[in-house]
Amino acid sequence: MAYRIVPIVEGHGEVQAVPALLRRIIAELDLGVPIDIRRPVRQPRGSLLKAGGLEAAVRLAAGEAGPSGAILILLDSEGSCPAELGPALLERAFAATSGRRMSVVLAHREFEAWFLASASSLKNSHGLGNDVETHQVPESVPGCKEWLEARMAVTSKYSETTDQAAFTAIFDMHVARWNAPSFDKLWREVEAICQHALSMLNKA
Repeated sequence: MAYRIVPIVEGHGEVQAVPALLRRIIAELDLGVPIDIRRPVRQPRGSLLKAGGLEAAVRLAAGEAGPSGAILILLDSEGSCPAELGPALLERAFAATSGRRMSVVLAHREFEAWFLASASSLKNSHGLGNDVETHQVPESVPGCKEWLEARMAVTSKYSETTDQAAFTAIFDMHVARWNAPSFDKLWREVEAICQHALSMLNKA
């Protein structure tokens, strides 16, 4: 039986993009452990941050993950300090349910910052031109969606519900790890979850 990972996300675009991204990372890790990425639990950011909102989402995810699965909470930092908000959210998540592996990753500042971190790999894709260059400090950009849209053809606009998943499928993850520390954290968290799944499989 495959080990389950249930993401919790805030945006409509992430419902498609996050499972695809996790599958890409898991394929790169190539640990030989069967992982089942379940459909994310989605709640708006405002709902997740208010009292009881994250807890309700975690309980829903826990039911989907089963007693041995993992929950991965992935949100944008949106200007908040990840080193402060992340641990606070993790503490709330653990208080909501017990006995499951739990991870919190904050994309700093936005999920799209990871595309900026390897933007050269997106040239000539989904409205972007062939002169797009990788941003060396992508997590310093306050409007990552707007940065992408400014480099699209005049007839194109960035759409979170379509472009986010499309760029997720092709951006260079290894370059993004180098340029975006928050993406490197996601990679390490997914690897830790997979290593945990592998150890459980070996004990079975």
